[in-house]
Amino acid sequence: MTRKSKKQRNAEQAVRQRLVREAAREKRRPTRDDIARMFFWKVISDAHCNGENGRTLISKLADKIVDGLERQGFDAQEGYDVYDQLVRKYSNGVFPFRIKRHLK
Repeated sequence: MTRKSKKQRNAEQAVRQRLVREAAREKRRPTRDDIARMFFWKVISDAHCNGENGRTLISKLADKIVDGLERQGFDAQEGYDVYDQLVRKYSNGVFPFRIKRHLK
């Protein structure tokens, strides 16, 4: 049995991945990123309501998250900038996510 070409393996993988995505859509299964976004929003919006303790938590989280990003090769200052933008966006408590129309 000969090995399949890279082009053929990639084509088969694309078909498998499409089927996985379609099945997830039918099940209305959230992705890892959907969970992460919702988790981050919930932590930030709840912490914002807790005054000084919440601000301390947000600051500690920033340091830990940016440290992890830095270990992956990202610039620390850019990490803090993006983190701060998200905190400002999420701290008002307003639900920031659009309805996923493909799930309706």
